[in-house]
Amino acid sequence: MSSSLNTLSIAHRFIREHVKPGAFCIDATAGRGNDTALLCSLVGEQGRVIAFDIQQEAVKSTNELLQRLGYQAQVLLESHTEMDRYAQEGTVDCITFNFGWLPGGDHSIHTQTETSLQAIEKGLKLLRVGGIMSLCIYYGRDTGFAEKDAILEYLQQVDSKKYTVIVSAFHNRPNCPPIPVCIIRDEI
Repeated sequence: MSSSLNTLSIAHRFIREHVKPGAFCIDATAGRGNDTALLCSLVGEQGRVIAFDIQQEAVKSTNELLQRLGYQAQVLLESHTEMDRYAQEGTVDCITFNFGWLPGGDHSIHTQTETSLQAIEKGLKLLRVGGIMSLCIYYGRDTGFAEKDAILEYLQQVDSKKYTVIVSAFHNRPNCPPIPVCIIRDEI
């Protein structure tokens, strides 16, 4: 029997512990909409959720899921590098990322190192004190190794006086297990 503890469950537990009703959250990689829906369930009617994806299929899937669940979010067919056009510095409670490819989608379309690093950097500035960022780094097959390495290297350089960065790993799981990362914007 496989353990129910996985990268996504770690990310969702971290998000559930920190996101409260009325929060402002960003799903930087909407995908099939599961993280967007989770954020909507946590922020409630008084909160706000914005989701980004560069694939029309992902935007459509996310909107369909939200409609089926009765949630409202602003779902944009736009790169996560544009998130700073929709939020001011120090105002966001939670930003979540899933790096890799759209589940069930075309694996030749996936997040790119350059834009992923730009989005993380912008997202860190958008977080309010006490805000969080969740990163699920999926890699494997023919894609994602360079992106994974670049993200992990970047995270080592994040200002430790402003942010706590926790990188976890599943050391005994085969086939490039995804890497969960939890970031908290600390008091300054």
